[in-house]
Amino acid sequence: MAPKKAAAEKVEKAAAPAVEAAAAPAPGGKGGKGGRGKIDGKKSQSKSHKAGLQFPVGRISRFLKKGKYATRVGAGAPVYLASILEYLTAEILELAGNAARDNKKTRIVPRHIQLAVRNDEELNKLFGGVTIAQGGVLPNIHSVLIPKSSTPKEKEGASTPVKKEKKEKKAAK
Repeated sequence: MAPKKAAAEKVEKAAAPAVEAAAAPAPGGKGGKGGRGKIDGKKSQSKSHKAGLQFPVGRISRFLKKGKYATRVGAGAPVYLASILEYLTAEILELAGNAARDNKKTRIVPRHIQLAVRNDEELNKLFGGVTIAQGGVLPNIHSVLIPKSSTPKEKEGASTPVKKEKKEKKAAK
């Protein structure tokens, strides 16, 4: 057993200076690689993860650049655009989910999106010129088209037309 322990101690002593050298800061700086490259052992983070978003910031940045909307695209523009798109999507999905639940459905269909958008004042203004396929229209009957009731109840207690006519004759005399 003694030869195995001796061999293990030699390996530990040989590995120790390499570990210390890796932990020691680079000469002539504040440590690390001077802002160049990644630090060993660090996992890369996406721009979406850094911004705390679900929408792809990198993809939106690529679309902004390839779309030739401007000659230069700042670093904050795709983050801002991704956050706006994520917020609008969450808002519409929440309202559409409520509309689906009101109709006792578990799946959101275009009809629910249409109801959600058209019942919300701000989203209706934003989607003013948009037609949602298979969305239908809001249920609405103009008040002029609704028939009036044939027997209006009066406060005086005249429930039949005969009593009403008699009261009108008495009032005329």
